Amino acid sequence: MKRHLFTFILLICSVSLFSQFHSASFMVNGYNLPYQVMFPGNYDETKQYPLLIFLHGAGERGSDNEKQLTHGRQFLIDNFYSQNPAIVIAPQCPENSYWAGIVRHQIGDKMTITFGMTDRPTEPMQTLMSLIQNWLSSGKVDTSRVYVGGLSMGGMGTLELLWRMPQVFVAAFPICGGGDLSKLPVYAKNTAVWLFHGDSDSVVPVENSRSIYTELKRLGCDVEYTEYKGVNHNSWDNTFKETQLAPWLFNHQR
Repeated sequence: MKRHLFTFILLICSVSLFSQFHSASFMVNGYNLPYQVMFPGNYDETKQYPLLIFLHGAGERGSDNEKQLTHGRQFLIDNFYSQNPAIVIAPQCPENSYWAGIVRHQIGDKMTITFGMTDRPTEPMQTLMSLIQNWLSSGKVDTSRVYVGGLSMGGMGTLELLWRMPQVFVAAFPICGGGDLSKLPVYAKNTAVWLFHGDSDSVVPVENSRSIYTELKRLGCDVEYTEYKGVNHNSWDNTFKETQLAPWLFNHQR
């Protein structure tokens, strides 16, 4: 009997945590972007809250509006539901596209990624920017406290959002990503950046984050870099355990 009761309590807790995120969608010019949104606990519609955009990696692309929270769901709930109350938006990129405009070339098991080949945004990026602007204009968001972060493909998307919307984000955390070095001056003085990467990453080279950190530092950016020794591509597992990440974000305000 006790075991059944314990199982029931666990089930209720799981449902409760899952329900903190709500399915939503945004369409502009006929292009639909599904997303999940989490409102803070004890949400008050008369108040304005910080906004956090969370971008998933390539493995979580699709149209089910669920997979994008495969990694990071608990981190977001633990840190932004009550401890640092914020509206959290987690969009989902379709299977055949990317957040960032990149050239991806794969031969066998060797892949190269090139940035800066075009300034034209992908459709998901263009729609995401419209979604963000829609929220910023809603009256629900404290526009002096807007943050963005993401992993892998989402780390690349994070760094691209920073130069596409340079006056919007006050702090960002790209995890095992990369970006166009020529765009860093656009936001270096406007946005604090904390980069994360594993030094044994076999998918996205750690040199991406090292180069970005070095250049942002030279440009006078408020930048931090954490590199995990012996960690492969899944450096987000380490990042989501960083107890100072959420406070670091919230210490920044426009």
